[in-house]
Amino acid sequence: MTTPSLLPLCSLLLALAAPLAAQAPAAAPAKSAPAKAAPPNLAVDPSRPVVPLWPAGAPGSEARKGEPEAVDGDKVSNIHHPSLTVYLPPADRATGTAVIVVPGGGHRFLVMNHEGYNVANWLVQRGIAAFVLKHRLGKDAAAPEGKSPYQWDQHGLADGQRALRFVRSRAAEWKVDPAKVGILGFSAGGEIAFLAAMKAAAGDPAAADPIDRQSARPDFQALIYPGKSALIAPEKGAPPVFLAAGYNDRPDISEGLANVYLLFKKAGVPAELHLYAGAGHGFGLREANKPPAGSWPMRFTEWLADRKLLTPLP
Repeated sequence: MTTPSLLPLCSLLLALAAPLAAQAPAAAPAKSAPAKAAPPNLAVDPSRPVVPLWPAGAPGSEARKGEPEAVDGDKVSNIHHPSLTVYLPPADRATGTAVIVVPGGGHRFLVMNHEGYNVANWLVQRGIAAFVLKHRLGKDAAAPEGKSPYQWDQHGLADGQRALRFVRSRAAEWKVDPAKVGILGFSAGGEIAFLAAMKAAAGDPAAADPIDRQSARPDFQALIYPGKSALIAPEKGAPPVFLAAGYNDRPDISEGLANVYLLFKKAGVPAELHLYAGAGHGFGLREANKPPAGSWPMRFTEWLADRKLLTPLP
């Protein structure tokens, strides 16, 4: 039996397919990889309001309050108009507790992301009002030849004290309990925090500025790998303190903070200390952080609750 040839059939199919191929759309060109978005300016959180501590300018800095800040990624310097970035929980979730957050940066700049905005966002999600402080810098990186017109223990301290007074002055508006306002500082910001607690200035009832009538004494302090720990000399009656650092930090912190804890204990000041193995300086609050050091914010809020300074949300 002879099999019929398939050639005529193949020729017919090819003839029918040719017009269809001509009508088919051209193949789309290969897509190029999308351009990476520029990293956000982390020295500013546009989703949150910023309020100046002194609308007319900080005392002694009025003439420079209009100067733009110098921004390098999440680092900010050239600060002459101190301010608070405000994070308020919804009124039905507000616990009444408030925290002034002071980023570090060696008094040369402020690291605004993992020692500022990340921390404030974490706190506000738990019903805690948070306020990120931009204060004047004692070694401002933007100053010519590093010669800043400010001193951290004078101007930086004044800004920290003003922040505490400012939050208390808005307590009713911001759903804050004026008896539950504390300060949390990282590294050089920890120096501002402990100095504000050590030099707890009372309010002046006769002050012309109503903000200055408020107390600048924090109700609690949290010092996260604070610098200059040798300067911390707590006295009886100082605000309770939460201390945290890494085992691998430089000795004045990783060893000095243990001595600071003992000094607080000797003064009868409630204190809690966490030294995390495997952690160094500057871990702050980042998504990449892993426990146990990455869990310090949980330990902090647990400590606040234990001290009756925070009513946890249900």
